[in-house]
Amino acid sequence: MEIIESGLGRKKALDMSQVIEMYIKSMNLSAGLNTRRIFEAWDQASGAARYTIRRYFRDGKLYVTLNSSMVRNQLSFQKEPLMAAVNQILENDELFIKDDPKVRFVEEIILK
Repeated sequence: MEIIESGLGRKKALDMSQVIEMYIKSMNLSAGLNTRRIFEAWDQASGAARYTIRRYFRDGKLYVTLNSSMVRNQLSFQKEPLMAAVNQILENDELFIKDDPKVRFVEEIILK
């Protein structure tokens, strides 16, 4: 546990996870880390990591480029359940910072 000073010279003990979260926010690392967590959640939820060439996330939209038209076609019919699965993984992920205004949950999946 880390101890930080609060008002009037009192010291308050913080859990290490709180200290790490404060550090990530103060160094403006949360957007990049959240994007990385979204990509990992996509790989886990879709099972298409080996077919995924590129991933890009912006404004709640996850753009995924696949090298197989068959896989892209199969996944296109499952966009809503995939999006729910990705967001559920992120919701349960302790490393995903949920109050980051730059990178939020996935609102749309666009397959290319």
